[in-house]
Amino acid sequence: MAAFLDIAFAYDPATRRCDLQLGDDGDLLLDETPATAMLISFGSDRRAREDDELPSGVSELNAPATVVERRGWAGDALDIDYRPIGSRLWLLERAKDSSIASLMCTEWLKEAFAWAEEETGKSAEIDVTRPHPGRLLQRIRVDGRELRKSRDIGGLT
Repeated sequence: MAAFLDIAFAYDPATRRCDLQLGDDGDLLLDETPATAMLISFGSDRRAREDDELPSGVSELNAPATVVERRGWAGDALDIDYRPIGSRLWLLERAKDSSIASLMCTEWLKEAFAWAEEETGKSAEIDVTRPHPGRLLQRIRVDGRELRKSRDIGGLT
């Protein structure tokens, strides 16, 4: 049996969206690589912790009346081991361009890809660089698969 087994996702760079992959017969395809798990970990919003500063400026003093502001997937509540999916990278939406933002990005990627060590025996290789002001370049490798993304930062300067 494969180390990974997920319903296959495909990323379309033109639309910047993921979609399920279908075979010629219309059935869902399975993915035996870490690619789908990587797309979900990177592209899904993990629920913000209580001590996270939300990009909207919501804090303990003006706490929201709903749970929507902290995002996340409702299905996380059903996991008995509480292993939430996704990343908290969405919290960088209004981050200042600084080395702190780069460090936060790195830590949140480590958190999102913690499953890699459990699944493969090796930690995900994560590299976050600032090639120029206002830009973060993120590279993640898991079991021979690589995911790269460039992200603008500096919404509040």
